[in-house]
Amino acid sequence: MKTQSRSLRVRLPVFLFVTQVAFVALYFAFVTYDEHGDARFQTNQTNPMHNAMYKDYPYFADIQVMIFLGFGCLLAFFRLYGFGGIVLNFLTATFAIQWAILVQGYFQFSYDGKIHLGVINLINAEFACAVVLISFGAVLGKTSPLQLLVMALLEVPVFAVTEWAVLKYLKINDAGGSILIHIFACYFGLGVTFMLYRPRLNEGHAKENSSYQSDILSVMGTLFLWVFWPSFNSSLTLKGDDQHRAVLHTFLGLSASTLTAFALSALMNKKGKFTMADVQNVTLAGGVTVGASVDMMISPAAAYALGMMGGTACMLGYKYLTPFLARRLRIQDQCGIHNLHGLTGLISCAAGICAILMATEEVYGPSLYEIFTHRAPVEGDPKLQELQRLIPGIQPGLGRTAREQALFQVAAVFSTIGLSALGGILTGFVLKLPFFASPSDDFCFDDEPFFEVPPDYDSPHRVRHTVTTEDSVA
Repeated sequence: MKTQSRSLRVRLPVFLFVTQVAFVALYFAFVTYDEHGDARFQTNQTNPMHNAMYKDYPYFADIQVMIFLGFGCLLAFFRLYGFGGIVLNFLTATFAIQWAILVQGYFQFSYDGKIHLGVINLINAEFACAVVLISFGAVLGKTSPLQLLVMALLEVPVFAVTEWAVLKYLKINDAGGSILIHIFACYFGLGVTFMLYRPRLNEGHAKENSSYQSDILSVMGTLFLWVFWPSFNSSLTLKGDDQHRAVLHTFLGLSASTLTAFALSALMNKKGKFTMADVQNVTLAGGVTVGASVDMMISPAAAYALGMMGGTACMLGYKYLTPFLARRLRIQDQCGIHNLHGLTGLISCAAGICAILMATEEVYGPSLYEIFTHRAPVEGDPKLQELQRLIPGIQPGLGRTAREQALFQVAAVFSTIGLSALGGILTGFVLKLPFFASPSDDFCFDDEPFFEVPPDYDSPHRVRHTVTTEDSVA
């Protein structure tokens, strides 16, 4: 307990003060407003609806709800780790967003050597934050606040480099972030938890359980994520029909995975009852499985089928794969992120590749080259000039065929898995250092080492009382 107290009393404040001073200096030196936030380019005569604020802020607000309320409540399912799930999510998310603005901005420096900050930068930073919070789920309850902040400090640059390399050199389609968010976060988190392996936890832990109240709170987090997931998947798609399809596909996928989750939860329970862990997690699988093809012409039926496939894979993963990983591969995936983000992410990538292979001008018309920009004709091609007469905004592409683009998608999947797993293993190696004050096995899944807790925080919860005839008469 003394080590944890030292971590909060000295090490954590020093870490935060030092990083905040560094952030202030970096923001002062490199961050300015973009043209939509700079008074020099905006006047009282400017049409406010031409400002990016009005088209991007609603999506930013929705993603904010997902990050701070959705993830926070979802991670509060342990009976004695409610503060840790919600409050450490709040701390880590805020830190990760501040840091991501700088790190992602480094790859987007303008002609003047500045990061031009707008709402779209905040959305991208929150995607990087979502990556950190998904990875957080793999080590939930087994890490100190300082370890979580250091994990965010290291994970954001690895994510930003991977994102930059994949988008710049492989040039893939991934509107819903199935590759660059879900798969990256999953395998980074598994790499970290592999390095932080605790043999005693495989034997079970007295505090590794939920309560009636904590499960209700966690389901509230699920509902926040469920309701706002269409904004998450559609925020960076092209405005118009692409964004419209993204919202439709996400809703259909989530609906299908929800119904599948309830059906399988009752079917696979020996007493035919619903399991709260299934409701909290499996219902969200459809939001991931439609991600890679969310803005494509895959058809509503395909979106529904993907939701069912994602829910089934996620459910089977929780039942069979998670215990196997813990027993045989030293991977203690506390929240089952491999099921909700890894397996479903891989299904989504396969669906995206199929959608790319089947994409033709007959289905998409000239907008094919707006969605699949890298299939657009190269500069100087007469076909490009013809397309630009029809759609002036079309830019020269790389002239890739559908098959070539599909192969680049496959390369992106394997590259992302490799880079994220390696980054996670190296980060886990750093987090094992005694300086970062990891809680002992006995104090895992417990708020007491890091929070001032009320006297009754660990009191037994009320046991359901069955009313008998004698009770009612009395």
